[in-house]
Amino acid sequence: MKYGLTFAATLAAFGANAEPLTIYAPDYFASEWGPGPAIKAAFEATCDGCEIEYVTGDVLPRILLEGERTPADVVIGLNSDVTKKARETGMFVPHGLDLSPLTLPLEWTDDTFLPFNWGYTAFVYDNTKIANPPTSFAELVNSDEDWTIAIQDPRTSISGLALVLWGNEVFGDDAEAAWAKLAPKITTVTKGWSEAYGMFTDGEVDMVLSYTTSPAYHIIAEDDVTKSAALFDEGHYFMVELAAKLAGTDQPELADEFMAFILDERFQSLIATANWSYPAALPKAQWPDAFSQLNYPEKAIFLNEDEAAAARDGAIDAWRAGLSQ
Repeated sequence: MKYGLTFAATLAAFGANAEPLTIYAPDYFASEWGPGPAIKAAFEATCDGCEIEYVTGDVLPRILLEGERTPADVVIGLNSDVTKKARETGMFVPHGLDLSPLTLPLEWTDDTFLPFNWGYTAFVYDNTKIANPPTSFAELVNSDEDWTIAIQDPRTSISGLALVLWGNEVFGDDAEAAWAKLAPKITTVTKGWSEAYGMFTDGEVDMVLSYTTSPAYHIIAEDDVTKSAALFDEGHYFMVELAAKLAGTDQPELADEFMAFILDERFQSLIATANWSYPAALPKAQWPDAFSQLNYPEKAIFLNEDEAAAARDGAIDAWRAGLSQ
């Protein structure tokens, strides 16, 4: 309660004439289907006149291009596969927050990049069409089944990058050969997740690279239980999405308040059914009931930012070489 009163009082001090807080976010986040609009409304309701303005697109490339001239106050939607490059710009500052509210399945101590949601990469399929899904990445690669699959390009998509890092961890030096075996099943490689998932829901492919939580959307929004995530024995790639405050923000106090709001229950309660992923700071007991129906991996494969940066180029090269054979 004390925190809530302090939070509201501080925001009120910004007044009705404050400039909008500019937040760089991925397209999906700020779209009418994403969590952005509801988060904007919830945050703005806590103050008198403060306003969020989303600028959407590829967040990190835009920040790198703009450099210290960027008008961004906060960025949201980075992940640990790219934070090394982001950190090395020197453009982000510590969030200064107590991380004890986090409910991630692993310890998170980063003082700059703040988690707001997390999940596991997975291949999602229609369980009315595929009765015996692969139970391992190796089985997916080596199966004689003529499954058709849509994936995302690791050079333009965070989920695509997660896929090649996942494959690199599972197959190691044999990754290129594994991608070559999988290539005949890959119908298309899309620039982003939305295009690939649209092909899946349109019935153009049997499987799509997505997340173990994707079926929750179909269960909750469509009362459809025909979509499932295949669980692999080798484990699933763990992804955590992050936000950070820009050092050059001209609204440092409002940026701080938004960063703190990320850990607030009002923000976190919007994640599960708007971003269709696990909230980063909300106990499991407060997740939607439908999340209990989801497949949950027994093993997480996680690379910290140094490990991801070190593996990135080699993993992409192996993927490109394998698919071109």
